[in-house]
Amino acid sequence: MTLDQTNQQIKYCLYARKSSESDERQAMSIDSQVKEMLELAGKNSIEVTEIKKESHSAKDSGTRPLFLEMLYELNQGRYNGILTWAPDRLSRNAGDLGSLVDMMDRGKLLHIKTNSQSFSNNPNEKFLLMILCSQAKLENDNRGLNVKRGIRAKCEMGWRPAPAPVGYLNYSHLGTKKIMLDKEITPLIKEMFTLVANSGYSGRKLKNWIEKDGRLKEHTQREIPLSMIYTMLKNTFYYGEFEYPSNSGKWYKGAHEPIVSKELFDQVQTKLEKYNHNRSKTKWGSKHFDFKGVFKCAYCGASIVGEEKYKRLKSSKRNKHIYYHCSKQVDPNCPEPYVREKDLILEFIKFIELAEKRNSKLIEISKNIKSKMGRYKAFRNQVLAEQDINPNDEPILFSAYLKNVILNGSNKEKEEILNCIKQPLYIHQKCIFSTQLLA
Repeated sequence: MTLDQTNQQIKYCLYARKSSESDERQAMSIDSQVKEMLELAGKNSIEVTEIKKESHSAKDSGTRPLFLEMLYELNQGRYNGILTWAPDRLSRNAGDLGSLVDMMDRGKLLHIKTNSQSFSNNPNEKFLLMILCSQAKLENDNRGLNVKRGIRAKCEMGWRPAPAPVGYLNYSHLGTKKIMLDKEITPLIKEMFTLVANSGYSGRKLKNWIEKDGRLKEHTQREIPLSMIYTMLKNTFYYGEFEYPSNSGKWYKGAHEPIVSKELFDQVQTKLEKYNHNRSKTKWGSKHFDFKGVFKCAYCGASIVGEEKYKRLKSSKRNKHIYYHCSKQVDPNCPEPYVREKDLILEFIKFIELAEKRNSKLIEISKNIKSKMGRYKAFRNQVLAEQDINPNDEPILFSAYLKNVILNGSNKEKEEILNCIKQPLYIHQKCIFSTQLLA
C-alpha cells in the first residue's frame, strides 16, 4: 500500500507526547511535535481528525490516559491511523506496543506515519515497529539502572538529589551539584525553630510573626502558607540528615552545613506533637472542596485541585465560585483548562450513570452505603405515597443516591460516597473518564 493510496482511505489521530522525566528532557517539545507533524500532514495530504497531546512517561503499560483514549477511539472507528513524531512517542513498553500491533491485526489501525517512516499491517513493517519500540524500552531500562546507581552514589556522598529547601542554595562545583547555606535567610530559619522550641509558638502564631517580619516572603517572592511552615519545621535536612526517596526508610548523613542542632530540632518536634494533639481536627486556614483528591489531570497526571474565586456584583456583594484545575506540579505549563464545580458535578453524575450501565468495576458499594441507599429508598417511597404516586419497587440505583448526596448531602456523606470510586478518574477538556472504562 503506497502512502498516496493510504492517505485517501485513512483518517489520522495526531499523537504528541513528552515525558517530564529526566530520561526524555532532550525530546522535542509537544508543541514542536504538533507543528512538525501538521506540516508533514499538509505536504502529504494527510487528513488529521484529532490531536492528542500528553505529558506522560511511556515506560509503564496502561498508565497514559490519552493514549488509552486513542486506542478506545481507534476501536470505535473514529479514525484508523496514527500520526506521530517517532515510534518511541507511542510506546516504550511491551504492553502498549502489543495493543498497537493487536489493533493492526484486527484492522482497526491501518497505518502509523512518523516523521521518517511508515508502518502498515504487513509482517515486515510491524516487525520493524516492534524492533524500534523494543529498542526504546531497552534504552529506558539501561538508563534507569544508570540513573539509580548515580543517585545512590550521590546520596552516599551526602548530597541530596533534589532542589535545596529554603535556607540553602544549589550550586555546581567541578561538575557535581552541591548545596550551600543561603546566609541571607539562614538566621531567620534558625529563629523560627528557636521560637517554637523556647517560646512555645504554634504554627499560626509563627505564621503571623513571619508575615510581620516580611523577610521570608521577600526572599521567596511568594505568600507563606501554614502548610509550608510545618513542612520546614519537620524537615530533617536542617539538622543534617535526609531520607531519599521519601518514605523509603533510607537515611543519609548530609555533607551540607546544618542550620539547627539535632537537639533543637527534636525539641520542636515535641512541641509540634503536643500542639497537634491539643488543637482541633480542622487545620487553621483550611478550606473544604468536595472533589479534593478525586481527579487527576489526563494531560500530565498531576492532581486536580479546587480554588475559590470571587466576582464583585453591581450591588457591591461578592459572588463566590469554585473552580477545579490542574495543580501543575508535574508540568508547570499544563494547558488543561479550569472547570466550574457546577459543570463538574453534572459531568460527574453522567459519568457515574455510564459506569453503572456498563457494570463497571470502577464502583465498589460499601455495606454502610447499601444500608443508606435502602433508607433513602424508603424515604423516597414515603414522599411519593403522600403525593398519591405509586412508588417503584425496583432497587434504588447507586447513581441516583450519589446524585442526591452530591447535591444535598453533608461533607462527611459526600466523602463517604466518593470513597466508593476505586479507580483513578481523569479530567480532559472538562470531561471525565477512567482508564478502566476505556479498556
